[in-house]
Amino acid sequence: MMKKFGITLKAAAVVAVFMLIKFAIHAGGGEFIVANPVLTALVAGVIFTIAIIFSGILSDYKESEKIPGELAASLRSLYNDVNFIQVKDKKKTDDLRTHIKDLLQVMLANFEGNCWRLSKVIPSLNHIADDVNDLAKDGIAPPFIIKMRNELTTIDRISYRIEIIMETSFIPAAYHIATIATAAVLAVLLFTKTDHWYDASLLLGSVTFVLISLLLLIRDMDNPFEYGRASSADVDLSILFKLKNEFEIVNRYDSHLLNRDD
Repeated sequence: MMKKFGITLKAAAVVAVFMLIKFAIHAGGGEFIVANPVLTALVAGVIFTIAIIFSGILSDYKESEKIPGELAASLRSLYNDVNFIQVKDKKKTDDLRTHIKDLLQVMLANFEGNCWRLSKVIPSLNHIADDVNDLAKDGIAPPFIIKMRNELTTIDRISYRIEIIMETSFIPAAYHIATIATAAVLAVLLFTKTDHWYDASLLLGSVTFVLISLLLLIRDMDNPFEYGRASSADVDLSILFKLKNEFEIVNRYDSHLLNRDD
């Protein structure tokens, strides 16, 4: 419910506060600004500024929606490719599978901590790269080695992209401009003269709801990987957790076969 209506409820609470303030100002005769076309232009300018920020955030968000699926596909492909590798020393392939599972666990731990630390991800990637290099020295068919290296490159690229999305904000100055402009518009509306109380309520309430909702939405979309938080704009990371469960099931099945053979 909070994911669907969280922003709406927060914006409605802000609207209620501003309505009470407006009523107090209106009842006390504190309104001194005369409504004119400049006010309309001011509101339109603020909405235009917020729309520019929203369009920039939206492009990053659409890209972020693809990341969990692409990451899961590369990890799963890398894990399954190990099944086609035949080496005398089974420990090498077992170590490779273990390092792939460790990499997934490190990534999930980062997501659960609502952070992304390449200092923890890169060492896990290096372990896998070393395993692939060892297999190449053992004479494994080059197409398998090339494919696994390509998957590692994809995972590496996605990891850096997640770092950029999570640790940086989209034009911080634009956020401040939009916030200050929104505050200015709402302050002007609070002290704008109206003939009737319901006119002021409708104007102030609608403008406040739209502007506050957009600002809250942009703030949520700026970091789409906030796992486990009451955010309204997070990408679905469940596919990565399902992949972890799949790896565990495969590992138990392999252990069962190994014990049966023994």
